[in-house]
Amino acid sequence: MVSLRCKMVVKQELQKLGLHYVNVDLGTIEILENITDLQREHLRNNLKAYGLVLLGDKRKIMIEKIKAVIIEMVHYSDELPKVNYSDYIAEKLGYDYTYLANTFSEVKGITIQQFIIINKIERVKELLLYNELNLTEISYKLNYSSVAHLSNQFKKITGLTPSYYKKLKKKRFGNLEDL
Repeated sequence: MVSLRCKMVVKQELQKLGLHYVNVDLGTIEILENITDLQREHLRNNLKAYGLVLLGDKRKIMIEKIKAVIIEMVHYSDELPKVNYSDYIAEKLGYDYTYLANTFSEVKGITIQQFIIINKIERVKELLLYNELNLTEISYKLNYSSVAHLSNQFKKITGLTPSYYKKLKKKRFGNLEDL
C-alpha cells in the first residue's frame, strides 16, 4: 500500500465496517478496537475487490513493508537517498538490515538488492519512454556510478540496451500513430 489512492480505499472500507483507525500507512493498519473474525473477512473481501490483500502473517507483512519502501524510494521520490539503501530501509522500518535482508530472501527467493535493481530498471524504462531525460540524466537521477553501469544492468535485466529499448518503443508507438 504505497499510493494515496490505496490508503483512501482502505480508510473508506474501514469506515464502512465501523472500524476506527489510528494510522493507515505502508501496508499497516492500526485499529482502535478489536476486530472480529467476521469484520476481518468482510475487510479482506472488500479490499480484494480493489486488488488489495489483507495480510496476517508477520513475515509477509514485513516483506510488503520492505517492498513498499523500495517502490516509494525508486518510483515516487524525486531523488534517491544519498545514503546506502540498506541504511535507508533499516531506518525507515526501524529494524536491523540483516534481519530484513534475511527475511526478504527467505520469503521472496531474491535479495533486497536484486529487488531494488529490478525496480530501478523499471524506472529507467519509464523515464526512457517519457523522453524527458537522456541516459546520463537518468543515471544521475537513479544514483548510478556511470552510464555504463546503468546500461550493463539494463541489458542484464531486459536483454536489450537502453537505446535499442527506446527504438523499439518509438517504432511501436510510431506504428500506432499511422493507424
